Amino acid sequence: MLVRELRRNMTEAEKRIWYRIRNKQLGAKFRRQQPVGKYVVDSICFEKKLIIEVDGGEHFESDRDEIRDEWVQNQGYKVLRFWNNDVLKNPDGVIHMLIEEITPSPLSPPFKGGDVIVDGGS
Repeated sequence: MLVRELRRNMTEAEKRIWYRIRNKQLGAKFRRQQPVGKYVVDSICFEKKLIIEVDGGEHFESDRDEIRDEWVQNQGYKVLRFWNNDVLKNPDGVIHMLIEEITPSPLSPPFKGGDVIVDGGS
C-alpha cells in the first residue's frame, strides 16, 4: 500500500518534523502520510484543519501540487509548506510557526480585572 510505504520512507526533514509533532507534543494530534480525498498529505491535524507539507526544491513547482492544495483548501484545510532545508537548518523556527498556527490567539488581551475608569470628556 502506498501510504504504508510513504510512512516507512520519510525524508530526513519529514522525520524531524514528525518527531516534534507526534504524541500531541504541540497540544494537537497530528497524523503522518494521511489520505485526504484522493491525495496523501505529509502530516495533518484534523482538529485544527491544518496540513503540513515538507518538500524538496522540485516539489511546489508542479501544477499537480497547486491543484491538490486548492482542493484541500476548499475542504477547509490550511496548508503550511516548508522546504526540506528550512526544516533541517532551522527546526525550532518551523516548530515555532506551527505553534503559532495551532494556538488560538484572542482578538484582544484578556481583562485582568480591577477598576475601570471611563473619562466622559466633560
